[in-house]
Amino acid sequence: MSRRRAAARYWVRRPGLVVAVAVLVAMLLAAFFPGLFTGRDPLSGVPAERLQPPSLHHLFGTDQLGRDLFSRVVHGSALSLKATSLAVAVGLVAGSALGLTAGYVGGLLDDALMRIADVLLAIPSLLLSLALVTALGFGTVKVAVAVGVTSVAGFARIMRAEVLRVREAAYVEAARSSGSRPLSVLLRHVLPNASGPVLVYAAVEFGTVVLAVSALSFLGYGAEPPAPEWGSLVSGGRDYLATAWWLTTLPGLTIAATVLAAGRVSRALDGEAEEASR
Repeated sequence: MSRRRAAARYWVRRPGLVVAVAVLVAMLLAAFFPGLFTGRDPLSGVPAERLQPPSLHHLFGTDQLGRDLFSRVVHGSALSLKATSLAVAVGLVAGSALGLTAGYVGGLLDDALMRIADVLLAIPSLLLSLALVTALGFGTVKVAVAVGVTSVAGFARIMRAEVLRVREAAYVEAARSSGSRPLSVLLRHVLPNASGPVLVYAAVEFGTVVLAVSALSFLGYGAEPPAPEWGSLVSGGRDYLATAWWLTTLPGLTIAATVLAAGRVSRALDGEAEEASR
């Protein structure tokens, strides 16, 4: 009972965190179950209802073709958030593998891998993403891969730092002394105990990756029209700013709300990780 009270007290004292979690849950539900929020077709419009302002009939108004903007934002979350999740997964898996190898093996391999990470960090992430997506081609998956590659270096450095700390622990030395194979020690003892800060960093990166994916979509590198993506929705309303502000403002606020919510949740996870390490 005391644990339930402590948990209730924790959430009551952090209303901002409650709102952030609710926003992220709503976004994820919209990405995987858009029918829960709207029954309208995001690709079909009614020309007679073009450029209508937000109302009870059209919560976010309509665009220049009479399509319901709220429906397009809801269905656009599927492309945007799935691309974000894929990008974070690419950075997490590839970066963790590099950092794990560099930190555990050490020596020249460590130096070589970290110099590669330094080169990646020296290039502005958006510029590197643009170069990669230009080489790979347009499309949501290719945008996700390009953005994911730019985050590899950050994951690699954090994983390496944790591996350097964990590999000198007594339980790791005991596993080595007992005759365990290096790969077994790495996967069974080092990786589980070094992954905590890396997973927290993945939560931190989520908001940054949402912005990066939306930026590339805004520039036209994402899904081809008429598929709705958050960045392309903001871009598509630029020519109507003077007469239809909602076309850019409301999708933009959706992106901002997602990024802020992810940032608030990541700060909470970071705080919990710091308390657990003490």
